[in-house]
Amino acid sequence: MAEITAALVKDLREKTGAGMMDCKKALGEVAGDFEAAVDWLRKKGLAAAAKKSGRVAAEGLVTVATTGTSGAVVEINAETDFVARNDQFQSYVKAAGQIALQVDGDVEALKNAKHGDKTLQEELTALIATIGENMSIRRVAKLAVKQGVVASYVHNPIAPNLGKIGVLIALESAGDPEKLQALGRQLAMHVAAARPEALSIGDVDPTNLDREREVLADQARASGKGEDIIAKMVEGRLRKYYEEVVLLEQVYVVDGESKVKSVVEKATKEIGAPVVLAGFVRFALGEGIEKEQVDFAAEVAAQAAR
Repeated sequence: MAEITAALVKDLREKTGAGMMDCKKALGEVAGDFEAAVDWLRKKGLAAAAKKSGRVAAEGLVTVATTGTSGAVVEINAETDFVARNDQFQSYVKAAGQIALQVDGDVEALKNAKHGDKTLQEELTALIATIGENMSIRRVAKLAVKQGVVASYVHNPIAPNLGKIGVLIALESAGDPEKLQALGRQLAMHVAAARPEALSIGDVDPTNLDREREVLADQARASGKGEDIIAKMVEGRLRKYYEEVVLLEQVYVVDGESKVKSVVEKATKEIGAPVVLAGFVRFALGEGIEKEQVDFAAEVAAQAAR
């Protein structure tokens, strides 16, 4: 058996692009035979997957899964929208959503969770090799309540619980579960459309709030009024800001006039018990990922000039 040195692992990594631990494992599996290790990685799909890992993956699918008092939402990315319509990819994403119900919103725990005899990450690596695109388990979130429901909604689904926008709504209540689910779905539809950033005023990101105060203060100073008047103007305009970014302060898109907090309060009578909107999650596919902008005309011209 050839000695498995750090240099040998490094050389294998440079040739295949696979991860260091995978390279070390490959050499161990084939008694240190370098070329056999290359073949081992290729057969496992690890070499092919690693070569694609640098490519931007901002398409894919968002999935939701719920089971009574808990729910999970997962985003899994691919390079093109075409992959989102692949049956293998859809089945994989659905399975990831169900498994996400068992982990506490931790993406690494989800990657390492078992699906059959493989982890989800190992299964994804094999899928990358099969389909030929870079893919990644990007993020996961989970909501749970002690009593009540976690409702879900997928906007414009391409298959059940699969689409580009997924929402969870957590409602704490001892009321009728079916009526809670109906209310939760309506609220989830609102969240999909209105894109709130925080549940309540107290949950607003302090950095964002300070930035907004500063902008509003500068705008108010242009009026030439005194600082005491400016302070009142800022507080008045902040109420408008809260109505834009805070879920409970937003105008309910379903009726166009009530605030969400009023809708939840009024639901108490119909549902038969107090209702508390305990949390929400909204995942929109690819948000925050810097997508590569390709100038196809320039690309063709560059190829022709070679």
